[in-house]
Amino acid sequence: MDIQSIKNRFGIIGSSPALNYALQVATQVASTDLTVLINGESGVGKEVFSQIIHSLSPRKHNPFIAVNCGAIPEGTIDSELFGHEKGSFTGAADARKGYFETVNGGTIFLDEIGELPLGTQARLLRVLETGEYIRVGSSKTQKTDVRVIAATNKDLLQQVQAGRFREDLYYRLSTVPIRVPALHDRTEDIHILFRKFAADFANKYKTATVQLDDEAKQLLINYPWPGNVRELKNIAEQISVLSTDKNIAAKELSKFLQPYSSNRMPVLASVNGNSPEFANEREMLYKLFFDMKKDVTELKRMFLDVLQNPNMVAQNQTFINELKELKNNEVMQPVPLAIGIQPVHQHSQPVIMNNEILEHVEVEESLNIVDKEKELIIKALKKHKSKRKDAALDLGISERTLYRKLKEYDIEE
Repeated sequence: MDIQSIKNRFGIIGSSPALNYALQVATQVASTDLTVLINGESGVGKEVFSQIIHSLSPRKHNPFIAVNCGAIPEGTIDSELFGHEKGSFTGAADARKGYFETVNGGTIFLDEIGELPLGTQARLLRVLETGEYIRVGSSKTQKTDVRVIAATNKDLLQQVQAGRFREDLYYRLSTVPIRVPALHDRTEDIHILFRKFAADFANKYKTATVQLDDEAKQLLINYPWPGNVRELKNIAEQISVLSTDKNIAAKELSKFLQPYSSNRMPVLASVNGNSPEFANEREMLYKLFFDMKKDVTELKRMFLDVLQNPNMVAQNQTFINELKELKNNEVMQPVPLAIGIQPVHQHSQPVIMNNEILEHVEVEESLNIVDKEKELIIKALKKHKSKRKDAALDLGISERTLYRKLKEYDIEE
């Protein structure tokens, strides 16, 4: 089946090269049983790609189920996926089959895979590698033949580095990665999509189809679309219902567009969070952060050696000169970091060595990511007077994730 036929069948609109390439990869991998990892921002249509893969696969006549891993409480996710035995936990009045049992022979789509707890990740890895699983509360191994398609809007490699996602599971899932482009990377498709949505809503609500003038079209294209296709569709519906004049000018359109940041955590002032280069900038900052930590740790070790052995200073004047040079070059000044890592606050104090006062030596506070994340969560809760929903929104994470972090870090509200 060619790309255009697939677009017509699944209602996909657009002709951007990035979209066409993603569809091409999906059609090529559909006939295999390979595990697929679909990457893309929220609202780009990742589930549609999973349906395309299943419908073009030899499993198309077997069951397909989509599971939102972020919407299932941590305490029940294992039971949902793998089933449980009667009495295995409070409330388990009867035995229950999990999705891997009910969808045997078909395809399971695991959306928001990055939200899975580490224990569930280990169980999923076993299913992917051996096709075996064990119900909660059972000791009997069962077999399943299920194709797994996963999706995420997170950078799983960063999750791996932070210890929140298993590295072996990441590489097992991403046998074939597919990146669905964000709407701001498909500017040539924005107006075409809007026209399609506007026509659909005009037919639905029995009204005239809205039309945009040239300035309004340009405004539509220049908008960052943090909510992607889902947001564009909502805007088209709002305009179709609320606008009395169906010829929309830029001033009228601007009333419906509310630019906002998709990430409320501290970011670099020079980085546009909506740009395609943002992820690369973020990776560079993390690398700089860890390199800086390594250098500072080495410097602290040398500093302690000197304090414990004063004779070393007289024997090695080079060390003092190196400290001065570090101060002069301001190597240890705070570096603004992005994505939940705040600048490291440092305190300085004079140091006397060999009757010579070094101007100041910077003493670093903790650079531990976990400590900083815990500190941010505590600050957010204090700021919003322990209202989890508001704190989670301010932190840029889901309320379920915040609840899990509170338990993980033993934070009292």
